[in-house]
Amino acid sequence: LDLLSLMPDAKVVPDEITYNAAISACEKGGQWQLALDLLSLMPDAKVVPDEITYNAAISACEKGGQWQLALDLLSLMPDAKVSPDQITYNAAISACEKGSQWQLALDLLSLMPTQGLSQTRSHTAPQSVHARKVDSGSLH
Repeated sequence: LDLLSLMPDAKVVPDEITYNAAISACEKGGQWQLALDLLSLMPDAKVVPDEITYNAAISACEKGGQWQLALDLLSLMPDAKVSPDQITYNAAISACEKGSQWQLALDLLSLMPTQGLSQTRSHTAPQSVHARKVDSGSLH
C-alpha cells in the first residue's frame, strides 16, 4: 500500500492491476475498510473496477464479517457493468454464512443458475451453507 501511495511521486500511474493487487492485499490483511476506501478512490484515478476488483473487495468484507457491505457491493456490480462470477457469489455466500444469514446465502445460491453459473462448480461456501441448514433442522 505504501508503494501505491508513492506511485504518483514517481510519475507512475496506478492502473486496474495495481488497485486489484492493493485491494487483494487488504483482503488478506483483514483490512476491509481500507479495501473499500481504495475501491472508492478508483473513479477519481480514472481506473475502472473489474470483476477481480469486486471479488477482492467482497472477500475483504466477508473476512471482516461485513455481510451487508458484501451484498451492497454485489448489488452495485450491474450498474458498474461488471458481471459477478462464481468467485463473487462464493464470497458473498460465505459472507452471509459467517453472518448467520442462511436465507440470504440460499437466495444467492439459487440466483447462480440465472446468471449462467453452475452451483456444482462452486466451492465450499454453498455446500457449507446447505449442510449447516440441514444440521440445524432449518431446511424443509
